[in-house]
Amino acid sequence: MTGQTTPIIRMRDAGYYSANTIGARHVIDSAIPLVERAVCEIALPAGAFTVADYGAADGGTSLGLHRALVAAVRARDAGRQVAITYTDLPHNDFSTLFRQVQGGLGDVPGVFAFASGTSFYSRIFPSLSLQLGFSGTAMHWLSRLPGKLANAVHPVLGTDAERAPFAAQAAADWQTILLHRAAELAPGGRLVLANFCQDEAGYYLGYTGQRNMHANFAKHWGELRDAGEITVAEFTATNFQQYYKSVAEFRAPFDDPDSPVRRAGLALLHCETRITPCPYAAGFAVERDAAAFAAAYVPTLRSWSENMFFGALDPARPAAERHALVDQFYTAYQADVAAAPDGHAMDYVHCFMLIGKAG
Repeated sequence: MTGQTTPIIRMRDAGYYSANTIGARHVIDSAIPLVERAVCEIALPAGAFTVADYGAADGGTSLGLHRALVAAVRARDAGRQVAITYTDLPHNDFSTLFRQVQGGLGDVPGVFAFASGTSFYSRIFPSLSLQLGFSGTAMHWLSRLPGKLANAVHPVLGTDAERAPFAAQAAADWQTILLHRAAELAPGGRLVLANFCQDEAGYYLGYTGQRNMHANFAKHWGELRDAGEITVAEFTATNFQQYYKSVAEFRAPFDDPDSPVRRAGLALLHCETRITPCPYAAGFAVERDAAAFAAAYVPTLRSWSENMFFGALDPARPAAERHALVDQFYTAYQADVAAAPDGHAMDYVHCFMLIGKAG
């Protein structure tokens, strides 16, 4: 049996993602000062102030940022209309997104919300039509899966040889993303991006010096393989189509004066890494209720990772069997956390960037 070769990338739907990813909302909220700075630096257009939210998932985690963005625009021009387009892949849960956005922005007059089911690896907007683009925790996803991992499920724990094609794909994808955005931005437009990274200390999502989330994924998925519950082929088909770039890798297109990105008019105006503490681990540090912590913590992992594990299972298996195996996997992870909770945390490690287009 073999798993699927082209996984469908999506967050868990029906509002599960934003309800169980409080930390992602904290990251986005912490980008508000950069967004407010960007709004102040952009020349107001003749018509509506146009905004894109790239890789918005179900829209729930960025509602606070967009309300702050609208307030910043209205501080400059009280009557200014604002048009926000939420973008994600076509199989995203747009029904939930529409409900979330209407609930969070529907009462704000002069704000017009739209959605596009087009990948940010493609052009989404007409040339020179966008004032501000934002993306939070999305652009670590690669446009294609460039390789396989033998004993890990994420390239961050792969061998150097296994990581190399992921790094090369990430570099090519980063240039593609930036060139498309350069074409869409109006002169003087801005991008505010908060992307997963591997920071100067070597930390990344789920690892800031204690237990390693990605190692635990491989451990529990590997236990199912070793017990014969899943096949070796299914284990090796489980590869997160992601890469956590370093600051140097993020900066590379901007630091090279001859790069296509620089020639397209983009400049890096601000770049820093930040760690956003896992809110569930922070709550456990106060309450010390291991069972409650495990029951809250594992769903936040599941909200974005479940599809990778489910998608690697042989589609010839009945759907109910595949769902049961995935449930078994997360149940084992939750039991592990409940039994020895200290050190488990999904701290967020991001590179925050403000990028400007020449006016």
